[in-house]
Amino acid sequence: MRWCPSSSFHLLRCVRLRTCTKRRRNTLPLWIREIWAYIRLLVQSFYFNSLTDSDVVFDSVFEPVFWTVDYITRWFGTVFVFLVVFLTSSILAIAYLFVLPMVFRTYSTAWITWHVCYGHWNLVMIVFNYYKATMTSPGYPPTVKNDRPFVSVCKKCIIPKPARTHHCGICNRCILRMDHHCPWLNNCVGHLNHRYFFNFCLFMTMGCVFCSFSGRNLFLDAYNAIETNYQTAAPPYTFKDKMINKSIIYMWVLTSTVAVALGALTCWHAVLISRGETSIERHLNHREKERMEKRGRVYKNPFDYGRLNNWKVFFGVQKRSHWLTRVLLPSGHTPPGDGLTWEAFPVKKDVIPV
Repeated sequence: MRWCPSSSFHLLRCVRLRTCTKRRRNTLPLWIREIWAYIRLLVQSFYFNSLTDSDVVFDSVFEPVFWTVDYITRWFGTVFVFLVVFLTSSILAIAYLFVLPMVFRTYSTAWITWHVCYGHWNLVMIVFNYYKATMTSPGYPPTVKNDRPFVSVCKKCIIPKPARTHHCGICNRCILRMDHHCPWLNNCVGHLNHRYFFNFCLFMTMGCVFCSFSGRNLFLDAYNAIETNYQTAAPPYTFKDKMINKSIIYMWVLTSTVAVALGALTCWHAVLISRGETSIERHLNHREKERMEKRGRVYKNPFDYGRLNNWKVFFGVQKRSHWLTRVLLPSGHTPPGDGLTWEAFPVKKDVIPV
């Protein structure tokens, strides 16, 4: 049998008409198709390239929440700084107006000398380090083109990020060797002011412990004077005596509470400094360690120079006299290095032979 071209043409035409009829029957309304296309576009935007992972999806979904938290924290930073200054000033006022006169009347000359010398040295270290931590820039990477090595490009700033650099959503800038954003400083803690932040926490804890222990007996006397028993009438106290007792109780409770809370934070940062890592690097190193363990390999922090050397680098100790002039006394020296390049996997020896 011969195949007729006209018959095949009519057959193809019938099939095409039937398929077109089915498509028209299954066509959805335009507004539904637009919504469906928009949803597909949103879903596909989560995996627009091979670098997208769960962190990118999480950041994209919760971006409005992060923006709100960053905005509130940025605004409340000034309030937190005011609270630090106000609470510290109130403790100083109570100490100078009420506690010191009692110390001069009851303690011996040696104890008075110790309290006055240590208390004022501790106070100078607190004020100096808090001022420097608040006013010193944490350090920013260059925004112009340069030949410095970098490890990635910031997705927010769209500039090269050197090693150990991270973006702060509150400051809206990249920070060199960023540790965290501290609302109590209203500033980021980075390469240039990390030492001031740690010294402030350390000496504030020491000052609170000093006030708590030295004022324990005064606190007990003031508490017993205010606390009355139902069986006996309260002894007659003047308004001034009541104010002194309540002020001493307020000072002891506040300093004891701050000593516990801030002392725990100081110990945590001391552990991080001993390991040669920041708060952000702690989480990154822990994640990298778990990833390497799954592959049967061991991960080592490339910026860990050893415990003693980590402290030397952190404090900027370059000779023996610096333990006094740069650690125990106020010092405005800059940390070693520029924060853009770091020596990784150093040789196991004292980088600073002190």
